[in-house]
Amino acid sequence: MARTNRLPTLDAPRGRSRVLTPRAPQPSRDRFGRFTEWVARAMGTPTFLVSLTLFCFLWMGWNSLAPDTWRFDSAAIGFTALTLVLSLQASYAAPLILLAQNRQDDRDRVQIEQDRQRAERNLADTEYLAREIVALRMAVRDLTHEVITKDTLRAELKAALDRLDEHDDNARANAPRSEAARGDAHRAAP
Repeated sequence: MARTNRLPTLDAPRGRSRVLTPRAPQPSRDRFGRFTEWVARAMGTPTFLVSLTLFCFLWMGWNSLAPDTWRFDSAAIGFTALTLVLSLQASYAAPLILLAQNRQDDRDRVQIEQDRQRAERNLADTEYLAREIVALRMAVRDLTHEVITKDTLRAELKAALDRLDEHDDNARANAPRSEAARGDAHRAAP
């Protein structure tokens, strides 16, 4: 059987076959973290404590007051099964709570970094505004030390009007002569 040399084409990405099979959806990596936080929040509520207390009382009451054939934990040996169940619950609760605390620490670390950056920006903005206020104060002080009288203002306005008149005179001098002169020049052209 002859081996065909397949050259890469531009119609498909490199390293992939022509038929792309859909990938199975990946479970969220954050799902377990959210679960640990849910457990930590649930265990820190009065509802959980009341429920656990009721569970223990029901367990002990059932195993103390029920007929001997229905009992599954002996009060004579100190409710060993209850002790094991509570130990198992505690052995799973502690690491889950620690994982939730680690996630919270990570979030707090990011928040602290963002707060630090925001504080630096605020400090830079405040310093900039302080410099601008000082510059404005200095400019106002300079203006208040120079007394602008009516005569000074009139002289400045007269100088500005003279410059405008000169500009208008220059514009008229450089403008084309007249429409008739333009028309004559246009007709003389071949």
